[in-house]
Amino acid sequence: MSTASNEGDRIAMSQRERDRSRVLHSVLEGQRTQVEAARLLRLTPRHVRRLLQRLQQGGDAGLVHGLRGQPSNRRKNAKLRRRVLQVYRKDYHDFGPTFAVEKLAERGLEVSPDTLRRWLLAEGLWQPKRRRDQHRSRRPRRACFGELVQMDTSIHDWTEGRGEDMVLLHRIDDAASRLLARFYDADNVLNHMDLLLRWLRAYGRPLALYTDRHSIFEPQDKGHALADAETQFGRALRELGVELIRARSPQAKGRVERSFGAAQDRVVKEMRLANVKTIAQANALLDGGLLAKHNRMFSVPPRETRDAHRQLGTAFNAAAILSLQEQRTAANDYTVRFENRIYQVDKPIYPGLRQGRVVIELRLDGTMAIRFGDKYLKYHEIAARGEALGGSAP
Repeated sequence: MSTASNEGDRIAMSQRERDRSRVLHSVLEGQRTQVEAARLLRLTPRHVRRLLQRLQQGGDAGLVHGLRGQPSNRRKNAKLRRRVLQVYRKDYHDFGPTFAVEKLAERGLEVSPDTLRRWLLAEGLWQPKRRRDQHRSRRPRRACFGELVQMDTSIHDWTEGRGEDMVLLHRIDDAASRLLARFYDADNVLNHMDLLLRWLRAYGRPLALYTDRHSIFEPQDKGHALADAETQFGRALRELGVELIRARSPQAKGRVERSFGAAQDRVVKEMRLANVKTIAQANALLDGGLLAKHNRMFSVPPRETRDAHRQLGTAFNAAAILSLQEQRTAANDYTVRFENRIYQVDKPIYPGLRQGRVVIELRLDGTMAIRFGDKYLKYHEIAARGEALGGSAP
């Protein structure tokens, strides 16, 4: 809509209102008849007479719609707007308007996607997505610490032949380049879960993790990805509310790949000077100040000071979530078989347990728990002939 300025005596008018004004003025000047004006404006002669009367009484301002500049009768009240924006900033700041509206509705905050989109644009909380041509270019950093954490494994001769074989697992924040790293004996899912737990305890739950397409992160069958399946690590992230993004090339994870280059140079030399030979010694070197020094040197301030991490909180049982989980069926005598061992479930016995599905949790601390629904079961191991071998309970 084209409008005129409100400065001075000028009146804000749409292009259609201006066109009407010119035609109606020609009628008042005797240059056209009312019937001809009605034909040109595609109005009835009766309505033309109404407009002429308004023009004579109020001038051009009489042609402007009376509700122009007035609040809509359907406008949401200011209190709702403040509450919605408050909740959006706190819990849904990376959600698109459509999805955010669905989540807000679950909390009793009813707005339409278009209304929320206008509010977010007005507050600078949302930018319209534009499609771009596919080409490779350096991806800009995320704006906030905790929006995206890149992760990878570096397999390298870290001790230069002096001691144990080890791998370095990395977590690096995309916005700030803040690093968390630790040495492990192998690149496996439990070690990745252990490092993730350390990140969760230090900073909270990031919005997303950026990984490669290793079978730890992407379910595969003979090298082919399984679209409808889920790995143990993927299941853990889903339960934590953390998005899993899988890169399609090493270049896509440039931040963590470049950090490995620095580590394989600096850390190897530090380990040589400290005569590090074991995994325990290597981690003691990292924890003793090497990791903090790296972050002081190479981390950068994020564009926005807001921390996107979410608290782990008591709602998340990290020990259970970050475990290897397998399902088994409880027998009629309330025993569970797992890895060639038999476990007898002790009292209390819950309804539906017989022939029910239980979940075996192999936890990071080496313990095992058996869960039926949301109930953890007491149990002890028995021999095949019924002789007790000693028990364990979560």
